[in-house]
Amino acid sequence: MAGHLAIMGFRTRLWNRTRERVDNVIDRGGIDVEGEVEGFGELELATDDIAAAIDGADLIMVVVPSSGHRQVAQLVAPHVKPDQIVVLHPGRTFGALEFTQVMKETGARRPPTVSEAQTFIYVSRHAEFARARILQVKNSVPVAAIPAHKTPDVLHDLRKAFPEFVAASNVLETSLDNIGAIFHPSLTILNAARIESTHGDFEYYLEGISPSTAKVLEAADSERVALGTALGVHLHTAREWLYLAYGSPGRTLYDAIQATPGYKGVRAPATLTHRYILEDVPMSLVPMVSAGMQLGVKTPTLSALIHMASCIHGINFWAEGRTMKRVGLAGKSVEQIRMLALRGVQK
Repeated sequence: MAGHLAIMGFRTRLWNRTRERVDNVIDRGGIDVEGEVEGFGELELATDDIAAAIDGADLIMVVVPSSGHRQVAQLVAPHVKPDQIVVLHPGRTFGALEFTQVMKETGARRPPTVSEAQTFIYVSRHAEFARARILQVKNSVPVAAIPAHKTPDVLHDLRKAFPEFVAASNVLETSLDNIGAIFHPSLTILNAARIESTHGDFEYYLEGISPSTAKVLEAADSERVALGTALGVHLHTAREWLYLAYGSPGRTLYDAIQATPGYKGVRAPATLTHRYILEDVPMSLVPMVSAGMQLGVKTPTLSALIHMASCIHGINFWAEGRTMKRVGLAGKSVEQIRMLALRGVQK
C-alpha cells in the first residue's frame, strides 16, 4: 500500500514496529511494486518512530495483522490529533470497536475518527522487504467509521487514492462481512496434511478448495450471516462477496472461487504457523463465536474450527482471542451494541 500510494504521487510515510523490517526500504528510499501495479514508490520517510510517521498525516493507514491493533492503538494514542483519520486495513471482526476502546483506556481525550475496511484492498504477496507484488486490486471494498456519520468524511479522503472504497452502513457490517474469517482458517485447517507434506506447494484456493471443502465453508458462512441478522445487519454471503469484490460468477461457492482470476497463482502457506490461523482464529472467529454466545446465535462450525486450531497449535485461542469483553461489548444488548457502532456512545 505504501509503495502504491507513493507511485500515485501521494506523500507517503511507512512505519513498522520492527526497525529491521524498514532498513532495506530506508536504504533504497522506497518500495518496488510489481504485478497489476508497476513502479517504484519513493517514500518521504520509513521509520520505527510512530510519532514521526503520523505527524501531520491526513490518513493513518493501519496495515498490520489484527492481532497488532491493540498495540498500535496504544502507540498512536499519545500522538494522534482529533482531525486525523485512522483506517484499519482490514479491521477483521470488531477491530474499530477494539481500537476505539483501547484509545479510551489509554486516556486519549480527543480521539481521531477510527474506521475500518471490510477486507484488504489487494490480493498481494510480500516478495522482499522492499518489494511487493500486487496480484489484483479488488473492485469494491466497503468501509465504515465510528461514529457512522463520519463515514462520508473518511471516504472523501480515501477515494482520492482508491475509488474502489464504498460506504458500509456501520462497522458491524464491515466486521461481520469478514470473508477472510471464513476462507483463511477453514481452508488452512482442512488442508493441514497437504500443507505439512508439500510445504504449501499447491494453489491455495483453486486446488485447496474442492466441492466438499466448499460445503464446510458454506456452513461456517451461514453462521456468520445469522450473526449479522441477530445484530440487524444485512450481510453478503461469501458467494455474493466474490461477485462484488472480483466479479466472479457461479451458482455455488465452489464455482465462484474457481472463477476468481485473482486467486490464480496464490500459493498455500508453507506452514501451519501462519496468520491464516494465528491471526484469523483469535481475531475473527473467536469474536464471532463470543458474540453468538452472548446473543443466542448457534455457531457449531465456527466453534469446531476454533477447537481444531487450538489442538493443532496447542494454544487456547478462546483465552487469547478478541472476545466481547475485550472490545467492551460484554453484557450489552443488541440496541447498545448498535448504538456504539453507529454513534460511538452507549445509550
